Amino acid sequence: MPEQSIDWSQCDDVESVPGRVSGAWVIKGTRVQAQAVVDNAKAGCSAEEIATEIFELPLERVKSVLRFAKIGSPSNG
Repeated sequence: MPEQSIDWSQCDDVESVPGRVSGAWVIKGTRVQAQAVVDNAKAGCSAEEIATEIFELPLERVKSVLRFAKIGSPSNG
């Protein structure tokens, strides 16, 4: 079954800036793609792991992006 695309335009924690990461949706103020956060969560990483071990991001921003994408955290995230 094909994965449904996320419309990031309504998420306050991401931005698309022409010329930055080819205009991809990224976590605000970073070059970390929102989809990379989602992909790591789907692979079983917790919000805490994504925020502190994989990327250096504010935990609340990671949690907000995952909530927007309707991704339940596999553990306490």
